[in-house]
Amino acid sequence: MILVTGAAGFIGYHLCKKLLDRGGEVVGLDNLNDYYDPRLKQARILRIENRPRFAFHKMDLCDRDGLKSLFDKYPIEKVCHLAAQVGVRYSLANPFAYQKSNIEGFLNVIDLAKDRKVANFVYASSSSVYGGNAKIPFSTDDPADRPISFYGVTKRANELTAAAYHHDYGLPTTGLRFFTVYGPWGRPDMAPFIFTRKILAGEPIDVYSHGKARRDFTYIDDIVQGVELVLDRPRPRALYNIGNGHPEGLERFIEVVENCLGRKAVRNYLPEQMGEMQATWADIGPIQRDFGYRPTAGIEKGIPLFIEWYRDYYKA
Repeated sequence: MILVTGAAGFIGYHLCKKLLDRGGEVVGLDNLNDYYDPRLKQARILRIENRPRFAFHKMDLCDRDGLKSLFDKYPIEKVCHLAAQVGVRYSLANPFAYQKSNIEGFLNVIDLAKDRKVANFVYASSSSVYGGNAKIPFSTDDPADRPISFYGVTKRANELTAAAYHHDYGLPTTGLRFFTVYGPWGRPDMAPFIFTRKILAGEPIDVYSHGKARRDFTYIDDIVQGVELVLDRPRPRALYNIGNGHPEGLERFIEVVENCLGRKAVRNYLPEQMGEMQATWADIGPIQRDFGYRPTAGIEKGIPLFIEWYRDYYKA
């Protein structure tokens, strides 16, 4: 049985669905907070909550007694910890939400996983840990000591905590540094969602860094493929980038969205935003070598699939 935290989140929902499709037993946990529209989170859970071998619990990561009751109730063998307060920009405005969820909450989950001697503890990190690193592509061999957002700080703290729990208690831990995940059922605070909504409404889109930013956009199915591979094959202690391995310029990304919608965007060019990185690019060689990870969807394939879902879900 696998515990998936953040089960109503974008990646968590897709992972739970994939694990259930292959016959796995899953316990899902999420607090359904209102960082973005809780109705979207609830809609995700509604699609899987009645599936056999799935149990969902609404619970906060900081409720240690509640978490302990889950570990007491279910024979949890593996943990995939995806729950977190997300968003680089929001961490500038509300850092204490990140301290609670991403540091205190993470510690609660990993400490209980240690107590129950789970066979594998896989957790979500982020490309944000690279911060001011100017060397690209980003490698897990690079220093990660220059984060430029508090969100990045909390994710790096998770990696160091996991390293200590492996060293002190022998807990198998693998961290996955996600790179700009998008796709159907995605997050409304991210560029694909924002650009699609505003272009359809005829509203200007804010284009930061004057359109010169680059991102390693990674389609959700490729991310889930990688997480599944890592869950199946525990390693003593590891960190991997998980992305597409190919950065796209923001202008090219907008062009693909425009082509799918059949409408041109009105661009509002702005300077670089505080806390945001100019470019991200994942060196995915190690996860390819160790697990056979192979991303298959570039933005020309992934963006049309996202927009098809968006039009259907929002009747746009």
